[in-house]
Amino acid sequence: QVQLVESGGGLEQAGGSLRLSCAASGLTSSDHAAAWFRQAPGKEREFVAALSWSGDITYYADSVKDRFTISRDSAKNTVYLKVNSLKPEDTAVYYCAAGPRPYYYANYPRSRQYPYWGQGTRVTVSS
Repeated sequence: QVQLVESGGGLEQAGGSLRLSCAASGLTSSDHAAAWFRQAPGKEREFVAALSWSGDITYYADSVKDRFTISRDSAKNTVYLKVNSLKPEDTAVYYCAAGPRPYYYANYPRSRQYPYWGQGTRVTVSS
């Protein structure tokens, strides 16, 4: 059984930084991908960043690619999202997701690519 547990969210001032973590268990294949999505209050869930577990592919939403960095520690089975230069519009619940490595690069930001989801960690950015 696959479990994803996020942590690292909290209240931060605009301009600050956070590092979100996603501890994964139960993933039996190294040929998979992980991603971060977020959902702001009153808005639909949106893609933030993704990577292949081998680390050779990363994919970012245009809105965050200059400020966010996705990475992984294979030994710890953990995926990270470093968020810098936080803005109030980054306020959201951030979800970690995992699934089979997409065959097509264009599928990395698609939520249906990821059958496994965490419970989310809340990030609040004050102005």
